[in-house]
Amino acid sequence: MNKGAFQVSRTIFENDVWTDVVKFRLFFYILGKATFSENGIKHAGIHLERGQYLRSLRSLQDDLAYREGRGNAEKKYPLTTIQRKIKSLEKEGRITTKSTEYGTLFTVVNYALYQGLGNYKNDSVEQQWNSDGTVTEQRWNNNKKEKKEKNDNKHIHDLFDHYCSKNIIKHQKLTEPMKRAVNARLKDYSFDELKKAIDNYAIVFASDEYWFTHKYPLADFMRDKDIRKFVEEADPLSNFIKDKNNNDFRQKHDPRDKEIAFQRWIQDGNDPDSFDWSD
Repeated sequence: MNKGAFQVSRTIFENDVWTDVVKFRLFFYILGKATFSENGIKHAGIHLERGQYLRSLRSLQDDLAYREGRGNAEKKYPLTTIQRKIKSLEKEGRITTKSTEYGTLFTVVNYALYQGLGNYKNDSVEQQWNSDGTVTEQRWNNNKKEKKEKNDNKHIHDLFDHYCSKNIIKHQKLTEPMKRAVNARLKDYSFDELKKAIDNYAIVFASDEYWFTHKYPLADFMRDKDIRKFVEEADPLSNFIKDKNNNDFRQKHDPRDKEIAFQRWIQDGNDPDSFDWSD
């Protein structure tokens, strides 16, 4: 059955949304499901304009289900995570939302720009992907944005110092990959939430009461799939505690993990001789 197609600029691979798995999947799904017809369509008694998509959050939770682990078990993102990613996409000016009795009405900002083939012959789409909103919004929010950038920069340095204070890994300096990783998470979590996640990880890593022993470089810890294991809503101090009936249980890692971590250590500008090869 032919279900049609939609266009996406290759510049998406250079955009921050690409590094956030949950947010990327969510946005890509909404973009792909949005109404393509110039005249719109009728759905559930609502007229959907071009670039709009109607879906409940619980249905989105099912749509974004994935399989993971040896048992290939189906997993779903928490609704709170989906809501947070939606807010982040709204904040970045990629979508707008409106609540209806049939679900949330999503509107992809500048949908016509993405789907106009002629726009890919110039910088229009690239500029939109790299924009935090419309030109008008940028004029209105210049001062606010500058203030936010200063705050974010301070938060990035504070989180770096806080992470190093836990003596898990002593990074010699704050590198650009680290900055990008922390900055990406500051779009999804507050400074205090990330600081608490670091605290939780430090407790789990240092105590023999817990089975999780993986040593993260800061940039890796700040990946969405890893940081969300240690935020408060994930309850890490309960989830990672040893099984009383099997105190020797440890998470098994791919033997290549250390080599991968070593390469990242070097890429982050650290001294190769200072790398910790212990488990």
